[in-house]
Amino acid sequence: MFQVNGERKEKKSKKKAATGSDEEDDSDSSTKPIRSEKKKNPVSLFQTGGDPPKEKKTRKKAPPKAADSEEETLESPQKNSNKKGKGKKSKKKEERPPSPVIEVDNLEEFVLRPAPQGVTIKCRVTRDKKGMDRGLYPTYYLHLDNDKKVFLLAGRKRKKSKTSNYLISIDPTDLSRGGENFIGKLRSNLMGTKFTVFDNGANPDRANADWSNVRQELSAVVYETNVLGFKGPRKMTVIIPGMNSDNERVPIRPRNDNDGLLMRWQNKNMDNVIELHNKAPVWNDETQSYVLNFHGRVTHASVKNFQIVHGSDPDYIVMQFGRVADDAFTMDYNYPLCALQAFAIALSSFDGKLACE
Repeated sequence: MFQVNGERKEKKSKKKAATGSDEEDDSDSSTKPIRSEKKKNPVSLFQTGGDPPKEKKTRKKAPPKAADSEEETLESPQKNSNKKGKGKKSKKKEERPPSPVIEVDNLEEFVLRPAPQGVTIKCRVTRDKKGMDRGLYPTYYLHLDNDKKVFLLAGRKRKKSKTSNYLISIDPTDLSRGGENFIGKLRSNLMGTKFTVFDNGANPDRANADWSNVRQELSAVVYETNVLGFKGPRKMTVIIPGMNSDNERVPIRPRNDNDGLLMRWQNKNMDNVIELHNKAPVWNDETQSYVLNFHGRVTHASVKNFQIVHGSDPDYIVMQFGRVADDAFTMDYNYPLCALQAFAIALSSFDGKLACE
């Protein structure tokens, strides 16, 4: 089982860590502080072409972040909660540090824009299972995790699709493919182990002369399957477009399925492409669980909890996601991800067909 860093509990979980069950009791949560050390500028990890990164003008300085001022660098493992709906363990959730002040003037632009350098954008995902079909096709909502709870995105799985296919919208009441609020989608392969994130551009079959209207691939996610059953932390690979010298995303507009992020990654053609992984939890003998440190942002154990890092700097958390209540999760992301990329990556972890669970 995995542990999360919530408030310290005196009891230890007696269960073994063979997280063989696919219940949601498996959670990651780390055993070391996750401080980004002042080594090299993490921006350079994501540059894939052109000149060296230009110094960013005003965006480098983060507004004061309540988030990073948490002193408890030791994670305080919480007793693993492997039964759904068990107890009111989130009474301490108000202690989660909120997002720094983030201005959202134009929602469509905001959700596609990379996080400012040096700023962690802290969000909350809620899952709504109420109403007809919602048990099978819940709606997911993304808000900024601050006092204003600004709405950012909504996502829902399409019903008549051979593979898992989530529509993502900037209007919580309009989740239609043809609507003007459609902003992107997440599509899986038949096995449910590989996912691709697209923006709202056109299918390549409907390309205009200069190809500028064609959809971009914003990310791909690969879950490693385990034919012997699920015996430990999930393994994820996340593939994203690189950033150019102006710290803007390099557009990846595949002309066909053989030119997308997944095929480039499989063929080791990594031009303008960045490979990220989930941070491996560490086995803790004392609590008999895998642990990762979420700095108070995650309070419930779940197989869906993860942190995404670059192999060259595992202390720089590109994104983290974890449970804080039965149907509530925190989702925090940093440069170079945008809200749409991070939300779609989080949605992939909810998918029920995952062959790795």
